[in-house]
Order: sequence, then C-alpha cells, then structure tokens
Amino acid sequence: MQNSGTVDLPSPLSGDEVLAQPTRARLFSMLSELKRPAGTVELADRLELHPNGVRLHLERMREAGLVERSRPRRSVGRPRDAWAIAPGARPGGRRPSAYADLGRWLARSITAGPGRLRDIEATGREIGRELAPAGGPPTTGTFEATLAALGFQPRMQDDEAGGLTFCLGNCPYRDAVRENQQVVCTLHRGLTRGLLDVLDPRAELTGFVPRDPDEAGCLIELRGLAGAAAAD
Repeated sequence: MQNSGTVDLPSPLSGDEVLAQPTRARLFSMLSELKRPAGTVELADRLELHPNGVRLHLERMREAGLVERSRPRRSVGRPRDAWAIAPGARPGGRRPSAYADLGRWLARSITAGPGRLRDIEATGREIGRELAPAGGPPTTGTFEATLAALGFQPRMQDDEAGGLTFCLGNCPYRDAVRENQQVVCTLHRGLTRGLLDVLDPRAELTGFVPRDPDEAGCLIELRGLAGAAAAD
C-alpha cells in the first residue's frame, strides 16, 4: 500500500476531557471562585505546587478555551502572566437539574410588584457584594473576569466617550428567566450594582438591557470604571 504522506494528528481534547485531570480541575475551580485574574505563582502557592508544572496545566486549559492569559503592564520588571476564566467558558459544567428546577419554581412564585422589585434588586446588590473578588486594583479586566467566572460569556466593547458595554453571550439563569424574566433580571441588575460597589464604587451602571434568555445578548453599560481608558 502506498503511503500518502499524510499524518493523522490527535484531535484536541474537549474542555471536559481537559478538566478530567485533577490539578486542572482544581485550577479551574479556584479561578472560578476567585472571579479575578491570578498569576501563575499565586495559583501555584495556593495549590502548593511548582509554578512550572502549574503553567503547563494552564497552557493546556488555554488551548481548550477554558482560561485566557493576559500580561498586565508593570511599572518595574517584565510583565507577568495573569490567568482568568475565558469569556467563552462555562464554569461548573452542567449543574444538577434539581437546582435548576428550584430556581424556576422560586421565580414563578415571586410577584413582580413595584415595591417587591425594589426589594429584589436590593437583595441582588447584597449578593453581588458577596460575590465580588476581594483584593487587587479595580480594572475592566477584573469586572470581565468576574462575569466570565459567573458563566455569562462576556464580550467587552468601548466607545469614544469612555463608556463600556459588556454583551453577555450566555444566560446561566435561562430556565428561571423563562418563568419570570422581570424578577430574575431585576435580581441580576442588583447583582451587577453590588459587584461595582466592591470593584469600583465610582463606576456607574448606565444601562442594563435584558434580552431573550435563549439567544442571550443582554447588555451591561458602564461609565467610569477604573482602567477603562487604558484597556486594550
């Protein structure tokens, strides 16, 4: 048989296959919990592993589209790698169906009156403060990483006037939204305000535009978030 000269290359591993390795699963879980970019050395210290080995795992995760790498500018020394959940990733995989059912039932049970919606947004704001990553300077990258860690698959756009718009490519609450969009999206708006309270209290939420949860594309519009002018 004549050799065609072609070589069959191995298929790239899926995200689930990459995370089947315990250290990579721990790294992904840690970045999801931190909800902010973290350096290789910090992650290695938290796992009590050597940075070189952790870097190899992170590179494999990056190739699978699970994490992304940035190199923030530093006033002194060479830029260092910073890792965060990739905007296109879906942390946590598929959640148990019972939790999705519970969310739908709770959404269905809440009446969306004006006073009730104010209470729901206030509760969401408290939750957002609890979810916000602590430590480090506020930046657009930190806000984007937080949204990615929550499963929203954000895409950031800026405008000439200094505003920022985050278009959300995934709705992790879609089942509950189908039951009661006004309530769930009000809770999410409050959650966004709570994140900003911690990440940068000077930032202003200028727009929050819900869309069809199955098609996603909800918009979060901000002004005054630290680091916006310097964002690449």
